[in-house]
Amino acid sequence: MRAMSPPFGTPFGIQSRRDDPRRPLLQGVLVLLCLGLPAAVVPDVYKYVDKDGNVYFSDEPLSGAHLSLEWKRTSKRLAAENKQQSEAHRRRQEEAMARVQARLDSHAVNVSAARPSAPVSGSMSERRARYRHLIEANASRYGLSPALLHAVIRTESAYKANALSHAGACGLMQLMPATAARFGVGDIWSPAENIRGGSAYLRFLLDLFDGDLRLALAGYNAGENAVKKFGNQIPPYRETQDYVRKVLRHLAAERLAHRS
Repeated sequence: MRAMSPPFGTPFGIQSRRDDPRRPLLQGVLVLLCLGLPAAVVPDVYKYVDKDGNVYFSDEPLSGAHLSLEWKRTSKRLAAENKQQSEAHRRRQEEAMARVQARLDSHAVNVSAARPSAPVSGSMSERRARYRHLIEANASRYGLSPALLHAVIRTESAYKANALSHAGACGLMQLMPATAARFGVGDIWSPAENIRGGSAYLRFLLDLFDGDLRLALAGYNAGENAVKKFGNQIPPYRETQDYVRKVLRHLAAERLAHRS
């Protein structure tokens, strides 16, 4: 941004082009109003534009043939406009959060309705216990439930740290090398690094799809672009659809075991 010196007058602030020209000025006026200064000492504001498109704000009229007055606002009007914009922004945020919460609530009902799979037992139970502390640590780090990480790992690798798929996915959470690199995994075969990378990816997917667990799981299996391609729906791939159902069944089993 290139600062321009006004030809006359004392400007509140200057912006070189037309993008968001009132923001510095609005902030200054609002500060004065919030300090309780009388309206008389808070000046009116003039916005001028020169022939090159440079914008000037001033607390007094400016002269010059190359300047054209775009608008004049009283301090009260600027404050009122800013308040109105802030309230509209707050309402949009509240509405967005309400939509996200409603979606989370609806999916919580659907997940709890999934038929639980059989409890983990035998050698898988021993492997599960081996990685429990890593799972809990990463669940806390990324704001996930340990039950979800257990369900994904059980589905992906049955807790086998050396699992390798035909497509080249590696380790406990079956990370593809590109995904591992994307989330800063140095050693894809390290259980600690693998679980951290997979947890970071799940967190990313949940945020991307507004907390929709089914879409996040579909993205984990098929990639987020596949979910977007089909209009933010689970892709019509049998493997992906079976994967989502399987993880939800394991998740239901984890929650049931936790309650008992």
